[in-house]
Amino acid sequence: MVTPFDDPGAVDHQRAYELARYLADQGSDTLVVAGTTGESPTLSDQEKLALFKTVIDAVAEKKTKVVAGTGTYNTAHSVELTERAGELGADGVLAVTPYYNRPSQGGLIEHFTAIADVGVPVLLYNIPGRTSRLIEVETLVRLAAHPNIVAVKDAVMDLEFTSSTINLAPAFAVYSGQDSLTLPMLSVGAVGIVSVVSHLAGPTVKAMLKAAHNGDYEEARRLHHQLLPLCYACFLEPNPSPVKGALSRFWEPVGDVRLPLVPASDDTLAEIE
Repeated sequence: MVTPFDDPGAVDHQRAYELARYLADQGSDTLVVAGTTGESPTLSDQEKLALFKTVIDAVAEKKTKVVAGTGTYNTAHSVELTERAGELGADGVLAVTPYYNRPSQGGLIEHFTAIADVGVPVLLYNIPGRTSRLIEVETLVRLAAHPNIVAVKDAVMDLEFTSSTINLAPAFAVYSGQDSLTLPMLSVGAVGIVSVVSHLAGPTVKAMLKAAHNGDYEEARRLHHQLLPLCYACFLEPNPSPVKGALSRFWEPVGDVRLPLVPASDDTLAEIE
């Protein structure tokens, strides 16, 4: 879920409340708050915690789950945010691979274990293209043994890697972290998608997932190819600039992105349209 900002650039809690309910109505079973698409690096801890509460309150009656983005490259900081998110009622947390400092696989195990020991369900986020560190399959298998590490958002963009993860850790729920690869990943055993384009095409994404889960791959393929141009258009510029601009144009104003990102160009928004 994107983080709406008002004209001065502060978090717009009223719009966040409305957007959370809209996304739930459009078919999202769970909302990830203050992840990459939510511009987490630009949010203070106070802003994140207040946003978690707003979204939890917004969708409580809809039975939609909320996953709070609490992972950073600082283990103690991640643990503290996870504790606070749990106290607010988050159903789980998203813990990204520590970026920039590139810990060893042993360091990753200890980092994620410390977060999981808080007691809140953990969704790992494996995205080596941004973090410069892959959570290797053997490491995922070891982490999957922890009762609170329940799933991984797989943005490795390698179907062999995804297949190996599912093969060696079958109890681990694997979610696609790349909209354009959702159907191929479902075909080897992924269970869903942590999606960007669902801001704009939630019912179609939901229908594709449902068709695949029901074994109707002819329909799933049709919807996949229908969604593919939108998947590409939403990443013509750094995420979430395109999807935020599109929401403001085609739904309701959600404000600009914070620096160092800049708003998407008119050409990109025209491509999305």
